[in-house]
Amino acid sequence: MTPGPVLGVALLGCGVVGTEVARLLTRDADELNRRVGAELRLIGIGVRRLDRERDVDVDPALFTTDAAALAARDDVDLVIEVIGGIEPARELILTALEHGASVVTANKALLAEDGATLFEAATKADRDIFFEAAVAGAIPIITPLRDSLAGDRVQRVIGIVNGTTNYILDAMTTTGAGFAEALEEAQQLGYAEADPTADIDGFDAAAKAAILASLAFHTRVMIGDVHREGISEVSAADVHSARQMGCVVKLLAICECHESDRGPTVSARVHPAMIPLDHPLASVRGAYNAVFVESESAGSLMFYGPGAGGAPTASAVLGDLVAVARNRAIGVAGRGESTHAQCEVLDMGHTRTRYHIAIDVDDRAGVLAAVAHVFSEYDVSIQTMRQVGRGHDAQLVIVTHEATDAALAATVARLRALDMVHDVSSVMRVEGEAR
Repeated sequence: MTPGPVLGVALLGCGVVGTEVARLLTRDADELNRRVGAELRLIGIGVRRLDRERDVDVDPALFTTDAAALAARDDVDLVIEVIGGIEPARELILTALEHGASVVTANKALLAEDGATLFEAATKADRDIFFEAAVAGAIPIITPLRDSLAGDRVQRVIGIVNGTTNYILDAMTTTGAGFAEALEEAQQLGYAEADPTADIDGFDAAAKAAILASLAFHTRVMIGDVHREGISEVSAADVHSARQMGCVVKLLAICECHESDRGPTVSARVHPAMIPLDHPLASVRGAYNAVFVESESAGSLMFYGPGAGGAPTASAVLGDLVAVARNRAIGVAGRGESTHAQCEVLDMGHTRTRYHIAIDVDDRAGVLAAVAHVFSEYDVSIQTMRQVGRGHDAQLVIVTHEATDAALAATVARLRALDMVHDVSSVMRVEGEAR
């Protein structure tokens, strides 16, 4: 084959993912070059420390602590950013674009917080910015939403997009463990960080939800638009109640498009929820991820696979690299951000779903009627009610029909003010009907 052009590649970050990217770029160089039709030449790796031991067979002279200078080099055509976080990643990406490089990034936090700045810079420079690895690791979901379903109308995207929380909730379901015990096990096995806040409090999933909603509905959705709840309040009792209902508890990212009198509106939320055992997402076990897409013409589509880890994420990075390199080799750029719909983004109060509520009450006459009256007062219809006696006390377990989040919040606040109510011990959303 006649050699094509040489495309200089700069890698920013050489942690777990970056190391795997460098390894695959080196090991599979010939095959990648054939796929691109050009030579991909790794010409620099930006790191914070030169003395750190790295399990990758590359020329040590490639490593530099001056990532800004590397991103600005004239011989850099493609930049891979796997540093993470907001800064210095944002400035490095902007520097790369300003100096004529196309960008591949796995940075969900930056895209969800300030993606507009990055896309505007890419458009101005007539360069690509691709980010398949930012959501759900190796699972191809960005490209299907951006390209494959571009001629369809996506109505809903619901997914398990954080492996740490899915592992914890799966352990609670299968072993009966409490949250703290399941988290400790996840940390010991390497599925959870020493500081798991970003995962268990839903920040990671919320960033991914913002990206998915933006792509699915052609509307700019930022992380501040996403309602976020984590899993630290999920108890063994919640998991047990879900099992009794024929459900399982999952942390879900849910993005929806709604028709209203004002035109189409969108919403994005992350929270734990009970889903029926026969829902496709209920069978997603361990640290795996899955995204379920509902569209007008294609119907229901499911994307499933490993959602994190060095090799899976590197696979998505290299897929983007090949696509971006092909564009660069022939002198074109792919389509950038699609925000033509500019739909109104609804707050959580307008969202409608079902709810599972556990209420600790006095076990005496009149309690059921008083509780039911509160639900009726706020137009929250009760689907089922079950009472469990506990001596002089009782627990009411109520499942509602669909209601707005605002109405449910008002109902719970009013219940807590009743003398006969000791506590509203659990409130959890119920998503999906049994099939």
